[in-house]
Formats: sequence, structure tokens, C-alpha cells
Amino acid sequence: PLSPQELRSGHFWRGVLAELLATLIFVGVVLGASASPGQLAPAVAGGLVAGGLVCTLGGPQANPALTLALLCTRKLSTLRGAAGVLAQCTGATLASAAARAALQDDTGLVTRVSAVGTAGTALAWETFATFQLALAAFATSEHAAPQTGLALGSAVAAGALAAGPFSGGSLNPARSLGPAIVTGLWDDHWVSWGHPGAPPESSNKGG
Repeated sequence: PLSPQELRSGHFWRGVLAELLATLIFVGVVLGASASPGQLAPAVAGGLVAGGLVCTLGGPQANPALTLALLCTRKLSTLRGAAGVLAQCTGATLASAAARAALQDDTGLVTRVSAVGTAGTALAWETFATFQLALAAFATSEHAAPQTGLALGSAVAAGALAAGPFSGGSLNPARSLGPAIVTGLWDDHWVSWGHPGAPPESSNKGG
């Protein structure tokens, strides 16, 4: 339920800051790795940084798909969910702006539907990859940080490698939104937001 009292809570604002920082770090690392040719570097970099963030920042979602899934399953209040998504999108945009300024060629920053299939094919693979990530996040929510980090990092890397040839392997709407905002390239951007976030009846420690 909506709880304005949360705005006066230090815990609330620490959580929002953690989402912004975690998403900034995650997207920045993935975009830096995207300067390398192929899907392997960003997939591995994304998996490693996702696992590391669980251990260092206590498991923020850093992913609007996971946050919206928690919101839909009533694991988060409306205010916390909305603030979390806004923080994630802000962090991703800041990271994208920095990456665009640092890289000579910014065409690799944007996730696109490839020539291998159609937008429908890309959506199917993006949905599958994000679902297995969310399943890992929800299933390991009560585990210690090392195990959770390993599971989430592996799920991020595996999902990015599987979906990459078709959709760019974002698995994270904020990761796609940030580069789209700073480059102005919105081709098939809806694919990144058009998939469900996670299975119901679960709790999450995030990834």
C-alpha cells in the first residue's frame, strides 16, 4: 500500500540511493564492455558486476523488471516501487551519458532487434531470459550473499548470451532506456519493456 510516511524514513532513502548507484554501476560496466565486438564481453561483465553488487550493496534490484514484479506481488509498497524504478532509470541514464562521452563510437550502446529474427522473436527471447533471471533472484532471496551473487551473476550472463543474438540481451529495461535517451535511438525499444518481470508468490533480494 501507498505509505507517505516512508518519505521520512532513512531506510527508504538509503534503498532509493542503492538502486540508483547499483544501476549506474551495472549499466556503466555493461556499456563499457559493449565497446568490444560480440556478445561475450558485455554478458560476462554484466554477470560479474551483478554478482558483485549483491555482496557490496545488499542486493538492490537494479532492474525495473524485477522491481515491478515485486510491486505486482505486493512485496514492495507503491511508493517504494515507483521511487526504485525512477532511481534505476536515472542511474542508467547517467551511466549512458558518461559512456557516450567516453566512447568514440556509441552505436554499440543501444540494444536492437537483430537481423536474425523479428521483433516478436526478440521479445520471446528477452522474455525467456528475463524470466530465468527473475526466477534465480526470487529463488535465492533467503540465501547468503555469496550464493545469491553467484546465482544472479550466472543468470545475467546466461540470459544475455542466449538473448543477445536476437534482442541485444538487455534483460533490464533501464539498461536499454538509458542509451536510448542519450542517443535518441528508439528502434524497437518496446521489446525491452514488453516482457513480464518474474513469477508470482515469491520474494526477492534482487539482482
